[in-house]
Amino acid sequence: MLRVEYAYWLIAAFLLYAGLRHLRERQGWRAAFWLLLGLLFASGDEVLAQQAAGNELPSQLAGGGVILLALLAPRLRRVPHAQDVGSKTRRQSALRLGHRLFVPALLIPLVTLLIALLGPHLSIMGYAVFAKPQLTLTGLALACVVALFAASRVTRAPMQDGFFEGRRLLDAIGWATVLPLLLAALGQVFTESGVGNAISGLTSAWLPTGSALACLLGFALGMVIFTVIMGNAFAAFPVMMAGIGLPLLIQQHHANPAILGSMGMLCGYCGTLMTPMAADFNLVPAALLELRSPYGVIRAQLGSALAILAANVMLMYLLVFR
Repeated sequence: MLRVEYAYWLIAAFLLYAGLRHLRERQGWRAAFWLLLGLLFASGDEVLAQQAAGNELPSQLAGGGVILLALLAPRLRRVPHAQDVGSKTRRQSALRLGHRLFVPALLIPLVTLLIALLGPHLSIMGYAVFAKPQLTLTGLALACVVALFAASRVTRAPMQDGFFEGRRLLDAIGWATVLPLLLAALGQVFTESGVGNAISGLTSAWLPTGSALACLLGFALGMVIFTVIMGNAFAAFPVMMAGIGLPLLIQQHHANPAILGSMGMLCGYCGTLMTPMAADFNLVPAALLELRSPYGVIRAQLGSALAILAANVMLMYLLVFR
């Protein structure tokens, strides 16, 4: 049975490969960063098992590893890799392959979707092929493996080129690779620590809670601010919904929950466009495109984000209280 743990082991294997390659090239800080991250991915199941058994030491060691990653991250300076072929050769190869280059990329969402839809019904001799928990993530990992084989077939390049290019991409992104994981954990920490209740108390103290418009503005701007802080609207949503959305807008002012939730998320997405904390949207493209400024993407979309936010808040006021 294919389980989501196998996906984490694949990621760990690739990170360890990248770290060992850097170690051979005597790039100590990079090697330490990727090796440590690979060990954290590989040992995740054991850490959870030990924690469930009452042994907190592995969890504490994992937390110390995360802190060490943060200390190592500033030392990850971008180092261009030697290209195995020149840019002219790459361009000629791209022209020769044409639209076939898109086949591996398109296979990733296609295979993931097929596994998510058909995976629960697949079995061999009465045994399920896929474990149902986190089936989509398992399908995504398998889809990436399929895409790697497809890319090797389409380009007629050896499989090891895929690992080389993957490591090059990993180094181009750098420490921002792990930022979405850390921010997702931060959102869970905020939710569990009762930040939503604290926001509710501050709102009641500083905002005229009898005004539906004031509460709506507080909710919308709060979604933007917390998304800017955490880089993830999904992490900001439960905090703001628990603090303002549910007690004030829905229960007190009878706002439509479906409209409030969907349009509130769009407010958060506007914050995503304005923050470097949303590394996968804003810092990674700047690194891959080799822009002069790492914040070039944010500057380009800041005006659009503010305009969309203003229009969305006005529509929320017109629609959410109907």
